[in-house]
Amino acid sequence: MPLQNKDVTDALLFSQFKKGNERAFTHYFELYYAALVGFSKQFVYDEDQARGVAQEAFVNLWVNRNLVDKPAGIKSFLYTSAKSKCLNLLKHEKVVRKYHDKTLADKERNLNLEVLHALDFDSFGLLELEETIAHLITELPEQTQLIFKMKRIEHKKNLEIAEELSISVKTVEAHMTRALAYLRASLIDYLPAFLIALILK
Repeated sequence: MPLQNKDVTDALLFSQFKKGNERAFTHYFELYYAALVGFSKQFVYDEDQARGVAQEAFVNLWVNRNLVDKPAGIKSFLYTSAKSKCLNLLKHEKVVRKYHDKTLADKERNLNLEVLHALDFDSFGLLELEETIAHLITELPEQTQLIFKMKRIEHKKNLEIAEELSISVKTVEAHMTRALAYLRASLIDYLPAFLIALILK
């Protein structure tokens, strides 16, 4: 029966995913990523920020894949992880000033309804991975480290960085290329290559 064949395929994909198979993970990424971005965008209202939320949810899924017991749990995990991130963003000081308390409470209630039947994965974090990335950044040459932080943490443009440090834009680009290459090579043991490329692009 076609349904039985689908069940077998789903079970096989899930089994491979649990073992760390990148192709299986890519399947779930392609299946849920766009919808997860759309879900997140309803609450953070920014395309780039919504993509960041979705990307972090997939990183969280990969890091904690051993905690997902069945195929249906993948969607629950992703949406609950995205929910938690959205709430954290909404509670950030700058956003709290923009939205008054009632609006924030309404958004939180709506998010909770979206994942009413999901298992509670809120406590699952990316602490180990974040610590690894933070450590890798400290291993970069001092100026490369500074430029990377200005670009990725302070979100400054290449021209702004160049003017502030009295260097050329090409020098800024060279430092960023060096930093990203080092991080990609160092993170390959932690995440699938395509997900690293997505996060560090």
